Amino acid sequence: MSHFDLHTQLDKDTIFLHDLDICQVRLVDDQRFPWLMLVPRIHAAVEFTDLNEANSIQVMREIRQVSQILEHWAQPDKINIAMLGNLVPQLHIHIVARKTNDSAWPGPVWGVPGTVRYKANDRMQAIRTLKSSFTW
Repeated sequence: MSHFDLHTQLDKDTIFLHDLDICQVRLVDDQRFPWLMLVPRIHAAVEFTDLNEANSIQVMREIRQVSQILEHWAQPDKINIAMLGNLVPQLHIHIVARKTNDSAWPGPVWGVPGTVRYKANDRMQAIRTLKSSFTW
């Protein structure tokens, strides 16, 4: 794996969970939406097309695996997956469990004001539960 530095905004807004083959898995610190983020540990990757073919295939596998973990944890009505990068240039993939009654439905969660950070006990429980899912 090449040199990897996490963008300061991603570090501020997320909590480390696990390292996969290519991506770091992080919990977005907003309790309103069960939301995981994958950050490929590839130096200077901004766009998905910056990954070589083998890495892009592996990242897609990791998106699928993490989506399944999120589905099991959150029991959503829909999973949203996106690679926006309009505000943070480092390549990162949002995987968000959506409920038809969440505060942003049916619109996107990006930029919805009113972030609700996890309370300490809720954060620890979410981290414990999610980390135990990474057994493969």
